[in-house]
Amino acid sequence: MECENLIFSGHAVQRMFYRRITKDEIQSVIVYGEIIEEYPNDEPFPCYLLFDYVKGKPVHVVLSKDEKTGTCYVVTAYIPDLQVWRDDFKARR
Repeated sequence: MECENLIFSGHAVQRMFYRRITKDEIQSVIVYGEIIEEYPNDEPFPCYLLFDYVKGKPVHVVLSKDEKTGTCYVVTAYIPDLQVWRDDFKARR
């Protein structure tokens, strides 16, 4: 996904620190990852759930994008749980 600017929410930074996910890993998921869910009605901007493997670990990133400015907001990031996600980490159980 293309982003002109990337802004990390306070919540995202806290969760990333707790989960040991770096900004570089988040940026990698945004650039190379796949959109696995879309939430077009989220406010104030549509949100997307992106997925990719980074350094061998699966990572999900929830991203909100202002299409007018190209600014992307990282809402949160996490390592998907196999109790919630199928083995491919792309579909919920």
